Amino acid sequence: MVLHWIYNEFTERYVFMVKKLVKHGNSLALILDRPVLDLLHINEETSLDISTVDGKSLQITPISEAERQKQFSKALKKVNKKYKHTLQNLAK
Repeated sequence: MVLHWIYNEFTERYVFMVKKLVKHGNSLALILDRPVLDLLHINEETSLDISTVDGKSLQITPISEAERQKQFSKALKKVNKKYKHTLQNLAK
């Protein structure tokens, strides 16, 4: 179950939401309501950064395509640096 307050700029009110996870195959899913998606400008194409600071709560942040590309490039450089010789051997 997820508990949180959301400020809706359209209604100018805070909304308290209680959500339960739903079964999705072998996983559990959190369904986000349309007003929340609209408020955060999230659609099915939006990449999300999901993290935890304290190990007790989740932080879900939409990331732009430019930010996603930057993160991917950084990870790719790290892999290439760490496995340079292995990758060169595999390319032969």
